[in-house]
Amino acid sequence: MKQEDRLLVRLKEYGESDFYPFHMPGHKRNSLLGKEYGTPFSIDITEINEFDNLHNPGGILRKSMEWASKVYGSDKTYYLVNGSSCGLLSAIFAATACGGKILMSRNCHKAAYNGVFLNHLQVKYVYPQVIDELGIQGGILASDVEKLLDEEPDIQAVVIVSPTYDGIVSDIEGIAEAVHKRKIPLIVDEAHGAHFAFGEDFPKSALELGADIVVQSIHKTLPCFTQTAILHMKRGYIKEEELERYLRVFQSSSPSYIFMAGIENCIYHMNLEGRQEMKNFAQFLEGMRERLSSLSKLKLAGRELIGEYGVEDIDLSKFVVVTKDTSINGSELSRILRDHYHLEMEMCSANYIVAITSVADTREGLDRLVNALLEIDRELCGREENPEKESNMEWSMKVTSKPEVEMTIFEGVTSPKEFIPIENSVGKIAGEFVFIYPPGIPIVAPGEMLLPSLVHTILAYQEMGLPVQGMRDTSGKTIQVIKKG
Repeated sequence: MKQEDRLLVRLKEYGESDFYPFHMPGHKRNSLLGKEYGTPFSIDITEINEFDNLHNPGGILRKSMEWASKVYGSDKTYYLVNGSSCGLLSAIFAATACGGKILMSRNCHKAAYNGVFLNHLQVKYVYPQVIDELGIQGGILASDVEKLLDEEPDIQAVVIVSPTYDGIVSDIEGIAEAVHKRKIPLIVDEAHGAHFAFGEDFPKSALELGADIVVQSIHKTLPCFTQTAILHMKRGYIKEEELERYLRVFQSSSPSYIFMAGIENCIYHMNLEGRQEMKNFAQFLEGMRERLSSLSKLKLAGRELIGEYGVEDIDLSKFVVVTKDTSINGSELSRILRDHYHLEMEMCSANYIVAITSVADTREGLDRLVNALLEIDRELCGREENPEKESNMEWSMKVTSKPEVEMTIFEGVTSPKEFIPIENSVGKIAGEFVFIYPPGIPIVAPGEMLLPSLVHTILAYQEMGLPVQGMRDTSGKTIQVIKKG
């Protein structure tokens, strides 16, 4: 291997460049925040005397997690070193029996789908509202959850994503009320809302609104290491011993002490100076949005959505910039920001991009984003519309993402399969996931019928240059389908 090809060398070079991160992790590579850790090797240990064991805590780690629980107001808080994914998997297994039934919002992360697969679950979906004029998904209606629970009385648990990748917050209080009428638990994937608890100007955490388990990726929106997360539990509808058993299954048996110290240090900082920093941050965000209110072609999703489309609240630290009425798509806007302004976005979709901001952002970095978007918008004002692009977008917007489920995800994954070209797969049953990553929400899951609209969407996304993943064929030309006979 050449010296210049080494990952460590490339990371150092990137860290010294002027590329600015509008993506996770929430520490935003801010060197001032990392000084407290010193030399990583000097604090990287294992379960030695006086340093406890995450999987059987009785000392310093137990005290640390009990303290964190008081900060957040949970009955119990657990540190996670395998990301929110291990928390979601553990929660799903603790709340359902093997082969049982679960109600899940269709826009759940692939980790939740993996839980459905591994526990052989039957899954029923509740769908978010669609904000047609922006081309993004809205919230989940409590009435839709209640209706499905009435129709399927054997559902054992409900999993909802709030906030979404786009910062959309659902009516968790109403959903929790509907779920608890059935004496079953509500699990909320709050991966993108770890910062809510520390800012009065931000939405309330699901933990305050009745959720039984809340999983947060502390690394996504707060200053902490990638892969760190926390799980909060409220007693009543979850078996504590089952949850802890599965946390031992889905987490590493050698948890990183650097990660665990990072989680504690992040919460400690946010609980002290962080609350005022969040207030200052919120005020700066308001100023950014005020400046961006002059956008003519590009659109910025904001508070105007609250009260519509199932949107209970919105996280204003997520900048969702919509390209629907312009001559470019989300992928092209992301590329322009990267190539011409050295600004790296969190994700892009057909009609929009998402820029993640956090309390660790610099004012200079935030100003760079505003100035770049205003300049791009001025350039777009002089361009003519692309009729073909509009046609493609309108088609993709009509996709309801309500597939026909022919078999369980487990059956779809384990049945005999064959590879066929994607364009020839209409009417076949998918044998693998297809999703754009990020955010990792399936377009189609194993066991679902490949409808014409879904196949068209996959091909259109590939043509746009979006990161279509999940298929074993990494070239993206073929897809695994269930073999007949």
